[in-house]
Amino acid sequence: MKTPSLRSKLKPHLWFQAYWVIYLIWFFWLDLTIKNPKYIIHSPIDDLIPFNEWFIFPYCSWFVLLAAVTAMLWWYDTESYDKLCLMMFSGMTLCLMIYMILPNGLDIRPTAEAIGRDNLAMRIMQLIWKADASVNVCPSIHCQSSGCMALAFSQSKLAKHRPALKAVAWVWAGLICLSTVFTKQHSIIDVVCGLVLVAVWVPFLYGKKTKIAD
Repeated sequence: MKTPSLRSKLKPHLWFQAYWVIYLIWFFWLDLTIKNPKYIIHSPIDDLIPFNEWFIFPYCSWFVLLAAVTAMLWWYDTESYDKLCLMMFSGMTLCLMIYMILPNGLDIRPTAEAIGRDNLAMRIMQLIWKADASVNVCPSIHCQSSGCMALAFSQSKLAKHRPALKAVAWVWAGLICLSTVFTKQHSIIDVVCGLVLVAVWVPFLYGKKTKIAD
């Protein structure tokens, strides 16, 4: 069996990551321009979820999960990598379009003074709050992309006959989703809407054998 060369691995699949340039410009433009969202997202369930600053660590672990899953699928399972890119990038684009059409935000973040604690997690939490305004929240891109990564990885060759790896992927993604509500970065409504964007792809990509052409 001929081993794929580095060139064949790089072309064309790695270039899908160029989408991040478009996404980041679009996301931060919306973050800077939408200051007074028209729709405030809130559920009574949000009021029952206590703030816990220590969830900022699973929240930030999203970056590690993103890099790890994307890199491993790109290198070892191109078909699963393609499916991940299709699911994740289309969902993120839809989220950004929703933010433009239905500008939304949150009003559930506590203040550091109200929390009354000073620790490493709270300091990181305050940095996140300063950098990330309570706007453009529904659907949650954090949850949508985490769900896509868990789904793509658990259905990949890397996790085949390895239930422990599948469990790790889903538990990690689940912790990230939980972290968004415990840090008051998102409403439970944002989480549900983000995961719905993942679920709609299941019958199309994993309901039967599907291969995306190069």
